[in-house]
Amino acid sequence: MPLSISFAAEKLPSKGSLIIAVPDGGKLAPLAKQLDKTTGGAISRAIQIKKFKGKAGANFSLLAPAKTTLDRIVVIGVGDPKKLTAVDAEKFGGTVLSTVEKTDGAATLLLEPMKAALSDADLAARVATGAYLRDYKFDAYKTVNKPKGGLSRLSIASKAAAGARKVFAEYKAIASGTIVARDLVNEPSNILTPPEFAKRARALSKLGVKVEVLGEAQMKKLGMGSLLGVGLGSQHPSQLVVMQWNGAAKSKKPLAFVGKGVCFDTGGISIKPSAGMEDMKGDMGGAAAVTGLMHTLASRKAKVNVVGILGLVENMPDGKAQRPGDIVTSMSGQTIEVLNTDAEGRLVLADALWYTQKRFKPEFMIDLATLTGAIMVALGQEFAGMFTNSDELAARLTQVGNDEGEKVWRMPLSDTFDKMINTPNADMKNIGGRYGGSSTAAQFLQRFTNDVPWVHLDIAGTAMGSPKNAISRTWASGYGVRLLDRLVKAYYE
Repeated sequence: MPLSISFAAEKLPSKGSLIIAVPDGGKLAPLAKQLDKTTGGAISRAIQIKKFKGKAGANFSLLAPAKTTLDRIVVIGVGDPKKLTAVDAEKFGGTVLSTVEKTDGAATLLLEPMKAALSDADLAARVATGAYLRDYKFDAYKTVNKPKGGLSRLSIASKAAAGARKVFAEYKAIASGTIVARDLVNEPSNILTPPEFAKRARALSKLGVKVEVLGEAQMKKLGMGSLLGVGLGSQHPSQLVVMQWNGAAKSKKPLAFVGKGVCFDTGGISIKPSAGMEDMKGDMGGAAAVTGLMHTLASRKAKVNVVGILGLVENMPDGKAQRPGDIVTSMSGQTIEVLNTDAEGRLVLADALWYTQKRFKPEFMIDLATLTGAIMVALGQEFAGMFTNSDELAARLTQVGNDEGEKVWRMPLSDTFDKMINTPNADMKNIGGRYGGSSTAAQFLQRFTNDVPWVHLDIAGTAMGSPKNAISRTWASGYGVRLLDRLVKAYYE
């Protein structure tokens, strides 16, 4: 069961675990001092002995503290509250949970006022969000030695409890969308086939999202030869999912988000090396992020019109599979020479982007894709690569990415890169050579945007296999949901 999080008046609990938040300097606030006096000064003595200074994340525990009925007291540092950002507060929440997550029953975090950069309500809500995200586990398929017990309830005691409760309702919607994305990326590909993914997207209709699913016959009629070519070798039919959230006036142009959803990528005939191929179950991280985003926007009743498009395929080697050297015709009418069947994500997005701009005439399009290993060589796993024809969108995404801890870094597009995908045999080829692989892939996509303001986010390093941190402990991070929700909230509602 997921962790139950609540907010309560600022008072000391009588049982369970108590976590005391202490700012830079290591000084106890009034209620913590009161508890210290009850324990005969045990807390302050431990602070002195350990030379505890309130550094962010530093902590220690006192078990079965004398003259109390508490199971334990945990003292944890916040750092300098005047420099505390939203990201810092969420990391703090994750660290708080880490100190008690294996203990049974309930815990209370005492969050006394500390003149932080964030309001007391926002600080408490952000801390709760970090704990909520930290609590996520993917263990649905464990039947033996499945962890049992552990913390079930976390109460945050704050003078701003009522305000925090209201703020957290929105933050929880964002975190829940992130968890939707994590679940999808973590799912094994024998379970999450393109039709199964589409089925899960349909479940968003319960939140008020209008969902359509186009099958292969419909896509063939639309001329989507680029997308359909990728799935020729699979026994599972390709799907195009169209999700619409209408939270504003009909006259308002929608914002469009497009996700690459390769539910498993063997590389096709240009087959990948076997080492690490199991990770290719996560090659639908872009589609997962778009699905999580739509979940968030609908959950918090966002006052905006949004379209989410998922191109769902499976890239397999088979007698019917697409071959290197094949030429396909995209929905745009442009022809593509497929020189490498492992450069398949851009083929999926080509038709998905063209369909999106043609049908919906959006204000902008942002696509997300675990597209290239080259972006990981360039940026590691700290930033997603951002390619765009819009300086305004670039600036906005950079700002909200820094604010939410889902960072982007702008990468170059140029005529030189564009010329690298020309070929004498068709309008373009799907690879541009050894160098600048992420940029030539983005140039390929730009040919299907029809001059609509557009951003391509290459999330190969950030969506799957991402490093564990205070608020993300599984292979899938859910990257993109928080970034794009904040973009919508800050600039388009």
